[in-house]
Amino acid sequence: MRISKVYTRTGDAGKTRLAGGQEVWKDSLRVDAYGTVDELNSVLGIVRMCMKKAEPSATSAALEDVLQWVQHKLFDLGGILATAPGMTFPNMPVIGARDVNFLEEKIDECQKDLAPLKEFILPGGGEIAAYLHLARTICRRSERLCVKLSREESVDPLIIQFLNRLSDAFFVFARWVAKVQGEPEFLWKR
Repeated sequence: MRISKVYTRTGDAGKTRLAGGQEVWKDSLRVDAYGTVDELNSVLGIVRMCMKKAEPSATSAALEDVLQWVQHKLFDLGGILATAPGMTFPNMPVIGARDVNFLEEKIDECQKDLAPLKEFILPGGGEIAAYLHLARTICRRSERLCVKLSREESVDPLIIQFLNRLSDAFFVFARWVAKVQGEPEFLWKR
């Protein structure tokens, strides 16, 4: 794909086109869903930028690789959601069971280093961990929007499963980064 002009003026009246040409309002649930995925991807860009400022280590390199993979998957997911229902294209991206399994493996790897939770954790634990908690909450919102969209239009259930597991992964990554960087976790006091 080549984009020669950023502005087209075609959306000035509040409508946009999905992949496949279907015109929809910019506040439609589908546009909100893929827009929230884009917002999540942007926060991961901030996480990765913060990681580059931190002391390099094997653990940060491993997390960098995972987050880069996640950003590509989120771009794929946004493209899928931006496609009109029932439309398919050659080489259309897919979110599959392998992607969910990959996230589960990464969660399990990180959790080996973490103490079991006894209380809820307040978001924080250092700059990178805090941004990962922010990513978790945006991911949960994206998941909610996709669930709502799935009740009105066709949405592959693996998309919802992927987002659910991804939010779990961000929670574990936040805890893991805090531990690796020696940052405290703050427990919720009842």
